[in-house]
Amino acid sequence: MEIRFHTGDLPVDYQTGLSIAVDTEAMGLNQHRDRLCLVQLSSGDGSADIVQIANDQSGAPILKSILENRNILKIFHFGRFDIALLKKTFGADISPVYCTKIASKFARTFTRQHGLKDLCRELLGIEIMKEQQSSDWGASELSREQLQYAATDVIHLHALQKALDSMLEREGRAHLAQACFRFLPTRAEIDLEGWSEKDVFAH
Repeated sequence: MEIRFHTGDLPVDYQTGLSIAVDTEAMGLNQHRDRLCLVQLSSGDGSADIVQIANDQSGAPILKSILENRNILKIFHFGRFDIALLKKTFGADISPVYCTKIASKFARTFTRQHGLKDLCRELLGIEIMKEQQSSDWGASELSREQLQYAATDVIHLHALQKALDSMLEREGRAHLAQACFRFLPTRAEIDLEGWSEKDVFAH
């Protein structure tokens, strides 16, 4: 696995395809309190680019242009959190998007296990380690184990998308998943507005 590490933004010559896998690491899971520390990307070729975001950094123009490019599909796992955090940090309006967690919930109704580790094991036969999940992502120097963990969160998303798309088509639920993907940036904005615990569709 090739990992390319960058500070502040992507290099000008960064190349993307029709889709790119995206993930983030933050100081915690509260978008209002916890800052963005890393953004990971992969074009699905087994390599990953990791961008370290400095404390109080508010701009990354190359990264933002990729996230907002309507010709590039952004693949997330639990995109609701990542999209909200990227919008809060950079003001990025991210579209179009795909979320493997949402796809799994529509396709794999036989289980409650929809984590990335579960999907990689069942659909790809790959065991991934999650020991670094709760480590200090705000440290100025990151360990090799942290970087490998961060890269692992994106390098399998293209393969998972392909496997899940086949299941969604088979079960006749692809249109439902696509509708949720289109709504996902709005759901993330609702979270940022303070409605994360409210179901506006409830009675």
